[in-house]
Amino acid sequence: MATTQHYLWAGGHFLLLLSGFRYLLAWIMFKSVSSWWYKASFLGALMSYFIVCQKALGTPQPSMAYVRRALADENVQYFLLAIFWWTSRPITFALLPYFVFSLFHALTFTRTTLMPQFLPPGPPLAAGGPPQPHPLAKKLHLWVKANYDTAMRVVAITELVIFARVVFGALLFRNSLMMPLVFANFLHQRYFHSQFTRDAVTLADKRITDLSNHPSLPPVVGQVWMRARELVAKWGGSAVIEPAAARRD
Repeated sequence: MATTQHYLWAGGHFLLLLSGFRYLLAWIMFKSVSSWWYKASFLGALMSYFIVCQKALGTPQPSMAYVRRALADENVQYFLLAIFWWTSRPITFALLPYFVFSLFHALTFTRTTLMPQFLPPGPPLAAGGPPQPHPLAKKLHLWVKANYDTAMRVVAITELVIFARVVFGALLFRNSLMMPLVFANFLHQRYFHSQFTRDAVTLADKRITDLSNHPSLPPVVGQVWMRARELVAKWGGSAVIEPAAARRD
């Protein structure tokens, strides 16, 4: 039986989806749109992630052990990042990972909580057995299961695009210098906690290395990139908080 907290969690995801869709659609069509939709999207994210974090971690405690456990939780990482995006100048790409997460959570909530209230269950597989989910619920479950890993790979690549966006934005004075620093620290944690992020970084590194060593480019381009790789690798090897059980709600 779904609780009020569960409905609030789902409500946050639906708010993010509806507001994010409105904002992203206007952006895709090159139309002006109020930043209110952007803020509403991340408000939905904050609602959902706050509930998940509170449920997983319990009442905040004034101890370093609690702080380390909280910072190692990927839901806390995304919650803190959502606060940062919510209070910063809108970066459209920043919505995309949260939008994907919310899409899958909203579909799962629809299948497990909403559909059983409106759709009759299917017949049992055997006489006297439990009723089966409605065929539409089964199809939805199969779609989510078949596309989840692909979606997470898209999210990981999108997060690298976001990093490139805020770096160039800082160089061009289109966003604050704090953005690339904050997001670099976030990616630092994601790299050690997520195989999807590691795969995305490996792919991007190979593509950029091949491009920088292209015969049509001067050798100095490749040298600069190799030096940049060394600096990133040195920084990336710094201490990282050990993750708890991997999950994203």
